Amino acid sequence: MSRAKAVITAALLALSPAAHALDGMSFEYGHSDSSNANVNLYRVSAQWDWNRKLIEMGNWHLGGYWETSFGYWDNNSFAKTHDGIFDFGVTPVFRFQQSNITSLSPYAELGVGFHLLSHTSVSTQRQFGSAFQFGDHVGAGVRFGNKGKYDIGYRYQHLSNAGIKQPNQGINFHQLRLQYHF
Repeated sequence: MSRAKAVITAALLALSPAAHALDGMSFEYGHSDSSNANVNLYRVSAQWDWNRKLIEMGNWHLGGYWETSFGYWDNNSFAKTHDGIFDFGVTPVFRFQQSNITSLSPYAELGVGFHLLSHTSVSTQRQFGSAFQFGDHVGAGVRFGNKGKYDIGYRYQHLSNAGIKQPNQGINFHQLRLQYHF
């Protein structure tokens, strides 16, 4: 996918009617943890809350949200094949959190979704086999501020194509995430 197509796709998604019903926006910075992939990740995401408590336990519940993301991988790898990669993803995220948000409300989350990449490698030693990737993450963080409008968290994310096409070397990211809840 060319850079122009990726930017146009992101703009159309932002202008769609569903974008006006957003429940949150987040910004992420991440870095790969592989010795043969030196990649910085920059990502913006939009969230739509399920507004449903799947399981309740006292003041805690399991709920979730849909997350749509658009990112750029700044590639600084040795023997790199591309300077950067664009990444578009859609992920359902399950979050275990307090039902009544206090001044500091911790949470844990888990998500498994899909991503489309503009290129299928970052270096000659790190190849993904296909532009279609599964993205799974585990994370933890805390909501704070008036009615929990702010959120800071950590995510560990793995992307790979689950063996659909070889090579399937995948990539992992440690991420710091800042979110604003509308």
